[in-house]
Amino acid sequence: MAYRMYLDGLLVPITPAKVTTRINNQNETLTLITGEEINQLKAPGLSDVSFDLLLPQVSYPFAVGVTLPPATYLDRLERLKTSKAPFQWILSRCLPRSILPLFYSNMTVSLEDYQIVDDAEEGFDLKVKVQLKQYRPYGTRRLTVTTAADGTTAASVSAAPRSTASAPRQDTYTTQGGDSLWNIAKKLLGDGARYAELYRLNRELIQNPTALAAGLVLSLPKGG
Repeated sequence: MAYRMYLDGLLVPITPAKVTTRINNQNETLTLITGEEINQLKAPGLSDVSFDLLLPQVSYPFAVGVTLPPATYLDRLERLKTSKAPFQWILSRCLPRSILPLFYSNMTVSLEDYQIVDDAEEGFDLKVKVQLKQYRPYGTRRLTVTTAADGTTAASVSAAPRSTASAPRQDTYTTQGGDSLWNIAKKLLGDGARYAELYRLNRELIQNPTALAAGLVLSLPKGG
């Protein structure tokens, strides 16, 4: 099975051998006055993702895509850590000779922590321990209090609108290094699951939908 991992659209050079996704919950166990325990069910918690990322200093035949210098990936990690903005983490899985992926893990996350490990057993390569946390958008509420001429007051509560920015509308897209059909569909069509539409429109150009060659001019579905 072939794997590809993307951090904020950047294809990592060597997909981690092990990725742990912890699906958290917020349920609470309570004890009643009778001594009986109950489980109070609550909304799901935020998921955690952890993995070790190997950044090679030399070329390996098992590396995927174009291997960039380790400093490029470290700079991206630092920007993701300090930007105070969420990004997309994508892990694709497909059979070695498959055209379309089996399924994706696609999650909006924040970079919670990363550790750079210099290990003599890894030679000149760097290992980075990465911890991500699921991000959910949220909005604030505004309380407005008005006073009438007769002295009576009234209050109203309104929710601040969440971001509804839509993907830019265009007819074609030129691929860049590290692109996949999923992240293009997510960025330009607003839904990564529409990658199959992109593939059907451009199948004569595409050899590997999980690691597209740079410079391909892809047609986009009409109507965005």
